[in-house]
Formats: sequence, structure tokens, C-alpha cells
Amino acid sequence: MRIRVAGVGLTKFGELWDKSLLDLALEASRDAISDSQLAISRIDAVFVGNMLIGKIAGQDHLGPVITSSLGLNCASFRIEGACASGSLAVHLAIQGILAGTYQHVLVVGAEKMSDAPTSQITWALMGASSSKERKAGLTFPALYALIAQAHMQKYNTTREELAYVSVKNHYHASLNSKAQYPFEITEEKVLNSSLISSPITLFDSSPITDGAAAVILSADDSRRLPAGRQVYITGSAVASDTIDLAERESLTELKATQIAGKIAMEQAGVSIKDIKVAEVHDCFTIAEIMAMEDLGFCSKGAGGKFITGKSTRLGGKCPVNTSGGLKACGHPVGATGVKQIIEITEQLKNRAGQRQVKGANIGLTQNVGGTGATVVVHILQI
Repeated sequence: MRIRVAGVGLTKFGELWDKSLLDLALEASRDAISDSQLAISRIDAVFVGNMLIGKIAGQDHLGPVITSSLGLNCASFRIEGACASGSLAVHLAIQGILAGTYQHVLVVGAEKMSDAPTSQITWALMGASSSKERKAGLTFPALYALIAQAHMQKYNTTREELAYVSVKNHYHASLNSKAQYPFEITEEKVLNSSLISSPITLFDSSPITDGAAAVILSADDSRRLPAGRQVYITGSAVASDTIDLAERESLTELKATQIAGKIAMEQAGVSIKDIKVAEVHDCFTIAEIMAMEDLGFCSKGAGGKFITGKSTRLGGKCPVNTSGGLKACGHPVGATGVKQIIEITEQLKNRAGQRQVKGANIGLTQNVGGTGATVVVHILQI
């Protein structure tokens, strides 16, 4: 059985003061249902990806909040896996369809981060780290700074290579009306921005974001397909690693990305050379460099040069983060993994407008929880 992406819905990403989390989730969900041309009564289950709502607003029972607001009485689940919550929700929805339990599933990822002070958001996000790291006073910019320092020391990765990741992703975002920061920036702007934790600066970092993304996933039924190009998820894999960086064998790779990527590509029957477009988890610029290496786009240590060589820019061999990525499109943490699925779907359907990748027929998404304790990889094909 193949899993079809039957419909997609995506809100604007940004600081959306006039909308609640429920407003955003319902907007994306209704758009996805409309795009699927599916009667809402045929939805068998709703999977909600969300990380922070319990800590920010005290609302932990999010599944029924959304289903009841949609007028549904079907099964509902809230899935939490740090910044990989959205992709985990997609993965579990796929398992439900493959098991024959459900035929049509709504997956919605949503997060409302701008309603809380930055200090509270920082505290809430650190729930994805180890207790030892929290006691040491570390935050995620600091943790990724340690990773970046190790990578720079071992492979001579440069500060300019890190900066180019932001420059490239802002260029892509300038072509995306849904992006939080739809404008270009310069390398100098990144290098001269406020230092957060050396070598990570403000413009090396993804922002605090509000937004929601939704997809309708359906069991393939070739007798009832609507007109147009169809997109299928042919690989879906999850892997994990130690939650504490200090317990890992290496700080210069995410083992969970390597494992999940290998499994997902084997499921889909493709290799990394077949991937024409990808959305990867660039929460900080070093994360995209490492994703290129861990997924096999380039050899270990060559990620910085691979990206600055423009292979991953629109017009290159395999454009990466055509949405603008987490850095420029925005990072509403529970929605990011679902947004990645939507961006690849739009690319494969030739609906990506100015950022369309020519000949895109196979795409990949990589969504990371924390510093790689959870990684989800999906393969999409037409």
C-alpha cells in the first residue's frame, strides 16, 4: 500500500499576534481538507504535532480541542517529539494507515510561540535537552555552538560557510510569500549580527515563530484519484540517539540522521543520488551542513564547501530548503516537520511558483528533535 498526500494546507509563518494556536490549526486543517477534495466526514483520525502548548498555555489535551472544533468525533492524538513533533505525527499517521486502522488521516502541526516571553520559550524548548545540560545552564544555541566548534576544529569548516547557509535560505524565502522573513541578506549581515554563543550569531539561528501546517494522508485508491499529479510518501523512518551530547561518540555527526535516512531510502527504493529537492532541519546553520554529510549528499567534513558551491541553491544539483528552511521561513516547532512535507509536495506537484525545482520527482525531508535525540526522515515521490 502506498500513502498518498491527498491535500495540504499552510498558514503564513511569523509573529501572528491576531491569531491563536487554534485559529492557525483550523486554518491549515480546513485548507488541507479543501485541497484534498475529501468530505470531512471521511476523516478517520487526527494526529496533532505540538511541543509547547502545555508549558505556554496549560492546554495539554490538544487533539480533542482540534477535532471538536472541526466538528469531528474521530480518534485524535497529540504527538510530542520536541522539534520533530510534526514529522513524528506524520510517521505515526502513516503507520495507522498501513495497519489498516485508518484510511484518511488529518495531520496538523501547530505552534504559537510569540505569546510568551523569550525567556519562557527558551525554558520550554530546553525540555528537549538532558537534565544535565539544563543544570549546566546550556541552551540550544550553546549546544549547537559546541557542535559547530567541534566541526570547525576537525574539518576546518569556516565561519563564512556557516553564514552562506543563511544567505542561501533567505534567498529561497524571498520567493515564498508564507515565509516569516521573505527577504535576502548578505554574508556580512550574518557575520556582523549579535553573537549568541560563539560561533553562532543571531542570523545563524532560526527564529521564534507562530504557524500551522496540515496534510491529509490517504491509503492509495487508484480508482478514485482526482485529476493531476499525485504525490506519495514511500519512505518514513525514525531513529534516536542519546539525549545528552556528552554521551555521544562524536559531536560532528548526528547518528540518528544517518540511520533514519538509510532506512527511509531503503523503504522507498532510492539512493541519495535520486533526490532532486530536500527540506532539512537548519535550526542553526551548522545543522544544515551536518545534514548534507549525514544524509550522504557529500562526504563527511565537506558539507560547508558543498553548500557554498551552490549545489543546494535553486538552479543547483539538489536545491535544499527551497521554502527558506527553519532559518528564514520560520520554525513554529510543532509545525516544521509537516511544513517540510508540504514544501516537497508542492515541488513534486509543480506548484512551487518562483522557487520551483525543474524535474523534481523525488524529495526528502529531515526533521530533528533537540540536538538529534530524535530524527525523522521521509521520502516523497510522484
